[in-house]
Amino acid sequence: MAKTLKHVYTWILFLSLFLIAKEVVAYFKCLDSYDCPKVPDEKTFLYECINYRCELFLLESVPLVPMPLIE
Repeated sequence: MAKTLKHVYTWILFLSLFLIAKEVVAYFKCLDSYDCPKVPDEKTFLYECINYRCELFLLESVPLVPMPLIE
């Protein structure tokens, strides 16, 4: 009986983590693009203010395989 209650309490705690994590706001509020955070590599990524929140955009594709050296 005690093992069953402990198991039920464990599941309740585990499932409550997902309910709490669902309410996290994962964007920055802004009025224009100057309010958005700066990215160290602005050639590849850029933040733009769209509908009062900062959206991250990929500007160019980054090669996944290193380019061979030409000799």
